[in-house]
Amino acid sequence: MPGANLTRIEAEERAGIVSHAAYTVELDLTKGAKTFVSNTTVTFDAKPGESTYLDLIADSVESITLNGVALDATAYADSRVALAGLAEHNTVEVSALCRYSTTGEGLHRSVDPSDGNVYLYTQFEVPDARRMYAVFDQPDIKATFDFTVTAPKSWDVISIGTVASVEDLDQTTEPGTLGDKTAETARRWTFATTPTMSSYLTALVAGPYASWHTDYANEDGRTVPMGIYCRQALKDAMAKDVDYLFDITKKGFAFYNDQWGVPYPYAKYDQLFVPEYNAGAMENIGTVTIRDSYVFESKVTDALANRRVETILHELAHMWFGDLVTMKWWNDLWLNESFAEFMSTLATAEATDWSNDWATFCAGEKSWALRQDQLPTTHPIVAPINDLNDTYVNFDGITYAKGASVLKQLVFYVGRDRFFQGIHNYLTAHSYGNATLADLLDELEQTSGRDLKAWSRQWLESAGINTIATELETAADDTITRLALRQSAPVDHNVLRVHRLAVGFYDVDENGAVTRTKRFELDVDGELTEVADAVGLKRPAFILVNDDDLTYTKLRLDSVSLDFALKNLHRFSDALTRAVVWLSLWDMTRDGELPAEDFIAVSLKALASETESTTFRYAIAQISTTAHHYVASARRAAVLEDVSRNLWTLTLDAKAGSDNQFQLLKAYLGYGHDSEFEAHVRGLLDGTLTLPGLDIDNNLRWSLIHALADQGLIDVADIDAELARRDTTENREFAVGAKAAINTAEAKRWAWDQALHNDELTNSQMESVAYAFSGTDSRELADPYVDEYFTVIDWVWKNKTYHMAETLLNGLYPGYADPASLVSAGDAWLADHEDADRALRRLVLENLAGSKRTLAVNRYNESLQ
Repeated sequence: MPGANLTRIEAEERAGIVSHAAYTVELDLTKGAKTFVSNTTVTFDAKPGESTYLDLIADSVESITLNGVALDATAYADSRVALAGLAEHNTVEVSALCRYSTTGEGLHRSVDPSDGNVYLYTQFEVPDARRMYAVFDQPDIKATFDFTVTAPKSWDVISIGTVASVEDLDQTTEPGTLGDKTAETARRWTFATTPTMSSYLTALVAGPYASWHTDYANEDGRTVPMGIYCRQALKDAMAKDVDYLFDITKKGFAFYNDQWGVPYPYAKYDQLFVPEYNAGAMENIGTVTIRDSYVFESKVTDALANRRVETILHELAHMWFGDLVTMKWWNDLWLNESFAEFMSTLATAEATDWSNDWATFCAGEKSWALRQDQLPTTHPIVAPINDLNDTYVNFDGITYAKGASVLKQLVFYVGRDRFFQGIHNYLTAHSYGNATLADLLDELEQTSGRDLKAWSRQWLESAGINTIATELETAADDTITRLALRQSAPVDHNVLRVHRLAVGFYDVDENGAVTRTKRFELDVDGELTEVADAVGLKRPAFILVNDDDLTYTKLRLDSVSLDFALKNLHRFSDALTRAVVWLSLWDMTRDGELPAEDFIAVSLKALASETESTTFRYAIAQISTTAHHYVASARRAAVLEDVSRNLWTLTLDAKAGSDNQFQLLKAYLGYGHDSEFEAHVRGLLDGTLTLPGLDIDNNLRWSLIHALADQGLIDVADIDAELARRDTTENREFAVGAKAAINTAEAKRWAWDQALHNDELTNSQMESVAYAFSGTDSRELADPYVDEYFTVIDWVWKNKTYHMAETLLNGLYPGYADPASLVSAGDAWLADHEDADRALRRLVLENLAGSKRTLAVNRYNESLQ
């Protein structure tokens, strides 16, 4: 894989040499479609006589000067600029020609086919500031930055600093700079010096973006200008939501200041919705970039609308936690991500109209965490990070979702007021600097009075997840004689933890709803914990351990409660309770402890009345996994047909125009196993069949086309004709995905070759092709690619950037192939690649783990026949 892989030891050594860095970066974006000019001047202090290096990924380096002396061209090699014989005070000047990215890494360039406009934006996490300028690219060498940017006159340019000046130039853009548009003169944008910050948090966005502006009356008396930006092609869609998004952001400012007592620290706050973005969003200081699929031109699920709010508040939380105070090294990435995930959920639930967001968190984020934590690649929340490649793969369900769940447990454990007082002290003590886990725990210990070192060892520094099972004994009259909670741990991570949790008793009320009647709070400590307060009470209809979802654990219900849940899940009145119970049933299903068809039955029944969109969304996905992979082989075709018919019936019965109706139809399109499928889909597409309250808008139309392609009911010419109706960035992604979904051997070969070898595809188009290739549930089409997949892994890792390699190795994994063949081939690859990069082995191990689980759970369900 190209580019230097900085190790933790190298970073520590360099941080011990370099201090007081400051950058002046001059960029010229008028030189065509492929490359741009990057001139960087770095001043810094060092230990006299020492040697170090700058990071830079460039097409060419024109000149390097150290303290007035020109260096030989050989000083630049292996993505590093070598600097020897340093003085106490140093000045380095590097002039380079850097390349625009089409992979979403570094300075990405996108051309919108609907109007020909060119848009640029940066993405620098983890180590990609070096793709735009020469830099000490690690989080603990903080510096100030002065950016000057020459760009076409028609463009806006946005960066971290506020705009100091804009100057018109006589200089003319070179061919290709503006795509096929006529050349124009240029402008030079000069930005104010940034605060002291980490390089990965710098940013540049440029192009003819549409924009809206307002102000926030900051709690420290300053007025903070706010902006929202998007492509011109999306401005009408954004205009409908922009006031709401500003309002959500302002509520976030106020909520975070209220919780922490630290007003927003920066000069401005821009949110830029950008195309072809690999991540959901990125917390660049005051210049947040967000994927522009969050600009809703077509109908979306309430789950996605909810997620957009969480994303906005997640990135805003980072302005304090991650930006104002930054980790020293990537092993404390969780300090950024877990905290932002926890706080954004708390803020969404308490400061916006999405008051049930903890149910959303349980159904979505927590299920992600449980899955990640049961893979062979599980790791502590505070993960061992030896190099940058280790960091890439740690943007996962443990770093985000498990960490956030554990922080929720910590707040309950120490008390909310004391927790946030500790956060205030932490942010105040380490502002504009770097900090570690130890720094955070010191502040929380002082405010809470608790020794958190043992807690940290259990929860943050140990991997794996516990299971808490309910043990119940009753007398003849149904009074409880014993209620106990038995905690266990996996063999490989045998750590029993202290869980502060609640136990809830539930019964059916006079209206037929299942509601809570009693609640006990207690500490579960060690293998066995007796719930003394329950003894002598009448046994309720249902007992829920971890009521209110206060800790992070797997649950095993007592037998009576399990039977009750399977019959009455849909009757639980509280959204969070339903989410906790549903997740426990799903966990049993994927562990081979609950029959697959039982889970499908209870879930389909509950879908008819579920009100929380994210719970609904994840249940639909879990039904699909269960029906396609876990059901006994002899029963699979019948079950898939039954699920397909049930989803269609539920769609027809759903409230007109509702989120449930929309999600059920989208789920139905993923099956195609009933004889009426083609008639239903073609009828919706040509208008001869309608669903009350549901419009067939652009995105839904493409979903219908993709569904037909997936069943081989449409060809390439039809897809091209559809794209010709409206050629946009999004529709090109839909079109190549639909072509890759066609269930013929020829289409799959085309998709395989396109994903691997068509360098003209954007990152988003490649992702669409790769996942559509493997998304067709045909073993006949997938089986031929088992050996080919494991043969091509090494080539992908060597020739693609990390993010593109990750997309290809996950997207092209033929998961519908015979799982036994996948396991055999995967084990052989691992045995032959014991010395492969840890990050690469992890990608392979995680895909393989899914196939191994499929085998095991399928065998369990086969045994029930």
